[in-house]
Amino acid sequence: MVNTNRFLGGNPIDPRPVTGSMTVADLVESAFLAYNAARLREACQLFVEKMLEDDVTIGMSLTGALTPAGLGMSAIIPLIENGFVDWIVSTGANIYHDTHFGIGLKMHRGNPQTSDITLREEGVVRIYDIFFEYYVLLSTDEFYRKMIEGPEFQREMSTAEFHYLAGKYVAERERVLGITGKSLIAAAHDAAVPIYTSSPGDSSIGMNVAAKALTGNKLRYDVNADVNETASIVLDAKRSGGKSAVLIFGGGSPKNFLLQTEPQIQEVLKIEEKGHDYFLQVTDARPDTGGLSGATPSEAVSWGKIDPDRLPDAVVCYLDSTIGLPIITSYALARHKPRKLKRLYDRRDEMMKLLTEEHARATNN
Repeated sequence: MVNTNRFLGGNPIDPRPVTGSMTVADLVESAFLAYNAARLREACQLFVEKMLEDDVTIGMSLTGALTPAGLGMSAIIPLIENGFVDWIVSTGANIYHDTHFGIGLKMHRGNPQTSDITLREEGVVRIYDIFFEYYVLLSTDEFYRKMIEGPEFQREMSTAEFHYLAGKYVAERERVLGITGKSLIAAAHDAAVPIYTSSPGDSSIGMNVAAKALTGNKLRYDVNADVNETASIVLDAKRSGGKSAVLIFGGGSPKNFLLQTEPQIQEVLKIEEKGHDYFLQVTDARPDTGGLSGATPSEAVSWGKIDPDRLPDAVVCYLDSTIGLPIITSYALARHKPRKLKRLYDRRDEMMKLLTEEHARATNN
């Protein structure tokens, strides 16, 4: 008997058995059929089938201790190198801990039940089940303090400029040590993927910049440039006839900084726009507490952050990013060819010119 009920049009749940020879992409498509597994399958398919179109500009936000867990090397660098991410907003902590690997320092797997008093006595620092020597922090602090003494750092600059310059130094350290492919800021430098930090003082990098300011160093972060440059990236994506996508891992300040580009364009600069086109988030935060980390894409519509006409192209996975990020990356690499790098860092002046001109026209009318 043919079922004509309009609610029963989805494919029957009838998966083939899981085998040891299945690829990650095959497993996602055949076994991730319900609950958050289904949302992860939908996220993978949204990313590959729509977000990775050539005319889509993809911004990614990173929150939580992802680089200490090795995800910079395992997942984020492959996304950058294959043109699957065009610009990034990250916590400063992720950039700081990423630097450990790029300058030849190590982090280790450990037991989270170990006494933290004992670890402190032994000079070991813990991020849940990741252990590393206190010396790693001191060495990375010294790397940044020495680096920002250079003449090219004695000025005000956006965090994208800072990370681009820092990426050059980390890439050179990788080359000297023979350990290329360890640092995402080095990879982002080579691919001209701009990286912004929404709260640059809220990390060990910012703490060292502040310390150097006490002794006369002239480096200052230009947060106004960060706000306007990120808005210009989104506006350029739209005005060039393309689309804007957001790929969010975690929540917090980086998520908001990524999304606020549209309110900055519409509400503050008075430029006509409708919102981001594609929304994909992996988060473990609940929406009912009112926090931004768990806020849904439909709530974002009310702020102008998401185009209401594109709301069907939005997926939220309630899942640990350390699970979702490598699976989405593997699926994308298996199902989509590399994209040509957009090299947005090299186009910052051009994009800012467009933003400035449109703002002038909008406010003079």
